[in-house]
Amino acid sequence: MKKISVNSIKASKNYKLLSMITAYDYLFAKLFDGIVDIILVGDSLNMSFGGQKDTLSANMDIMLYHTKVVCKGAKNSFIICDMPFGSYTTKKDALKNSIRVYQETSADAVKIEGGVEKIKIINHLVENSIAVMGHIGLMPQFVRSEGGYKIKGKNSKEREKLIKDAIALEKAGVFAIVVEGVKADVAGEVAKAVNIPIIGIGAGEKVDGQVLVWSDMLGFFEDFKPKFVREYLNGAKLIKESVKKYVADIEERKFPNEKESY
Repeated sequence: MKKISVNSIKASKNYKLLSMITAYDYLFAKLFDGIVDIILVGDSLNMSFGGQKDTLSANMDIMLYHTKVVCKGAKNSFIICDMPFGSYTTKKDALKNSIRVYQETSADAVKIEGGVEKIKIINHLVENSIAVMGHIGLMPQFVRSEGGYKIKGKNSKEREKLIKDAIALEKAGVFAIVVEGVKADVAGEVAKAVNIPIIGIGAGEKVDGQVLVWSDMLGFFEDFKPKFVREYLNGAKLIKESVKKYVADIEERKFPNEKESY
């Protein structure tokens, strides 16, 4: 399989729907590699992997560690490192931290939350050879300033802002945009307004691809289930049943058997 590139992702617009999933370690990255187009090392790991209530305490060292191991496991899918909260507040910091991603990992790109207000920063990164994916709509790093996770695109003002943000991000040089938590019809309008792929999460099917957190999609995360998640596996139940069987086999001296002993 040929390694997926920025050019092939951009060329997929109006041609191929993109698949994207999160991964945080070598094992799952290797399992997903070559099956999905894009693997996102998302700051969502702070919640699903680290048990935190939001993504905000993730930092560059955490993201770099997880991106390194994901890159070791995935050789064909396109890998994106989520830039954590506070790592791109200025052009200088954004470039310094993005350079760390490129120098310390094999990631293909970084992802940044924000629309028009982040244009100068994104321009600076693109001008310095950093591939950037945008992220608009519901932005998890804004959870405290917005008082929670708010669905966007509910009125004409929000619709206009989303379209304006997407157009500005495209002009700034991003190769694709995640649109999260947006009314389906509005997300479809955003997709039509630009010539780069729009990848949705909780944004309906009228976009150019979809992304889900792996532990949601495979049914491992039990704390809550977002409306937009479809579970393709009851992972938590299967794991628990398997571990219970393991414990029972130990207690009944069924494990290890003669073939499993030296």
